[in-house]
Amino acid sequence: MDNTQPEADHTATLAMLNIDTADPAIQAHFYATALGWEITYCDDNYGMIEGNGIKIGFGKVEGFQPASWPDRACTKRFHLDLQVDDLDKAVKRLCAIGASEPDFQPGAEHWRVLLDPDGQPFCLTPRRIDTA
Repeated sequence: MDNTQPEADHTATLAMLNIDTADPAIQAHFYATALGWEITYCDDNYGMIEGNGIKIGFGKVEGFQPASWPDRACTKRFHLDLQVDDLDKAVKRLCAIGASEPDFQPGAEHWRVLLDPDGQPFCLTPRRIDTA
């Protein structure tokens, strides 16, 4: 199935993703380290990282409260999925740079949920190796 659309048929192009945070510098450093990307801007109110043609910004929100995990009041929410070669090694490395591993792991045999330094959940998924 071809999901591409002719250029004239779209209204917008995604420029970047912005994520609310209590501390933009900590989040920018955490995700830049986790992804091997570059911090392209960072101050007390905003941080931006770039890599692979993608930009992620972290904007300070006073009184920020992270999503709870698990959140029984909301069945689906936005989160990042990061692909890794080895789940166990990635969990150890990311926890060493500021992530934490919650007890609730609904798909631990297939993916892992971690919490970033703000307490926001994100997932680690195994990189699929093409054996064909």
